[in-house]
Amino acid sequence: MDLRPPRLGLLLDVDGPIASPVTRSVSAPGLLPTLTALLAEGVPVVFNTGRSEGFLRAQVVDPLLVAGLPPRARVHAVCEKGAVHASIGPDGLGEVVVDESVRLPPTVVADLEGLARDRFADLMFVDPGKHAMVSIEQHLHLDSAEYLRRQPEYERAAAEVLRDAGLGFTWRGAAHPDEAGATDWRIDPTIISVDVESAVLGKDRGAAVALDLLAGDGPLPEEWRTAGDSRTDYAMADWLHAQGRRVTHVDVRPADGVLERPFRVLTPGRTVNDVAGAAWLRSVLAVVRGEVDDDAGFDAGFDAGSDLG
Repeated sequence: MDLRPPRLGLLLDVDGPIASPVTRSVSAPGLLPTLTALLAEGVPVVFNTGRSEGFLRAQVVDPLLVAGLPPRARVHAVCEKGAVHASIGPDGLGEVVVDESVRLPPTVVADLEGLARDRFADLMFVDPGKHAMVSIEQHLHLDSAEYLRRQPEYERAAAEVLRDAGLGFTWRGAAHPDEAGATDWRIDPTIISVDVESAVLGKDRGAAVALDLLAGDGPLPEEWRTAGDSRTDYAMADWLHAQGRRVTHVDVRPADGVLERPFRVLTPGRTVNDVAGAAWLRSVLAVVRGEVDDDAGFDAGFDAGSDLG
């Protein structure tokens, strides 16, 4: 094992910077070969996603194996916003570990999923691979504007399910406490889905799990790049910064609203989502290989992006 700390580590959301939110697959040209090349150069990578381990296996891990995963790659998966994790090796996704303390009650899961199947089947489908949370997702064939117009209908119905079960929750910034005043759960809508989950889950919890995984297989990186497509993804970089670690966040969908932070935030200049993510990863690889002399860091040439930090 190389005991020298890597110069850089990557903590990556999946939907947006890696997988297209339109096709829900890794389709940006060159993205997977760039990732495997970075892993071959010794850059640790952790996918930090709200997706299920089944989705990650099918859409990211198996394609990575086909692209040629380096045998000594340091690469891990944190799924369901920190509730589930596994390491990735030459044989694919390893043992899947689930945090039982953050599971939704089974009766509530059944009611929320039944609601989607019975009343909203034309709008959304259930992600059957979730272990701790419930995720209801827009049909691929459905127009995004139509989905977003009707999405709040499901959210309101889901809120009633939680109330009927006596569970306190937060929803779109408002608290709906239980009889004891607690809000242990959360309804979290995105542009393509509605998640119902434990309130302790999030990209910050995923970042903490990611560092524990990497600490088990080698030294931690000297600095970090986090990448995501929504405001909630900033929590990865927030947590790393709070731990005293050097970090820059890459926001591949700045239309969601770029947040001011005490660390650098990079945004693309011309493209968004996975196409922007692929461009940024290429710029990182060029610096890692010494093809670009970038004294300021790893971000030169990022799609003419602007450094807002």
